[in-house]
Amino acid sequence: MQGKIFWLGHASIRIEADTVIYIDPWKVKGEPRADLILISHAHHDHFSPGDIKKLCKKDTVIVGPADCTSQLKGDVRTMAPGDAITVGAVKIEAVPAYNPHKPYHPQANRWLGFILTVEGKRIYFAGDTDLIPEMKGIRVDIAILPVGGTYTMTAAEAAQAAALIHPEVAIPIHCGDIVGTMEDAKEFHRLTPVPVEVKTPS
Repeated sequence: MQGKIFWLGHASIRIEADTVIYIDPWKVKGEPRADLILISHAHHDHFSPGDIKKLCKKDTVIVGPADCTSQLKGDVRTMAPGDAITVGAVKIEAVPAYNPHKPYHPQANRWLGFILTVEGKRIYFAGDTDLIPEMKGIRVDIAILPVGGTYTMTAAEAAQAAALIHPEVAIPIHCGDIVGTMEDAKEFHRLTPVPVEVKTPS
């Protein structure tokens, strides 16, 4: 499954399984088109209606929090933390993503991380979050974690999150554009007690 996960830069992910999934598409090329698009929260570098339009087909399903889905048309599904739905062969669990002590991503906004079950593998996309207590209960095969600091976890905090979650592999993102650098990804790799794959943006 790791080879089917592509980091598109910043916090954008594409999963090329039987279902083509994009998470927080931003500055994307538009191909391949999406079967499923997941939006974690309303900030412009995660919720980009122009990029969503570029990726949509007639039957694309879009999933996100209420303050995003209310602005979209088509097959749109609204989720809040704790919700679970299935779209085609993909199970989607919405989990909390927030900053406990920063103003950028308040818990009250009910913004999202996601746990996807795709082809038998559980994939955690943390969203824009700090190290939060809810991570203790997450059990997944692959964890995609922000490491750039300022608005999200630092590399050291993300390493603590990886230690809590203990996935088969962790993938660092949310660096190299707007905030954070690839040095943060390397630092995360150095500090993390589980296998890490530092991807090159594609």
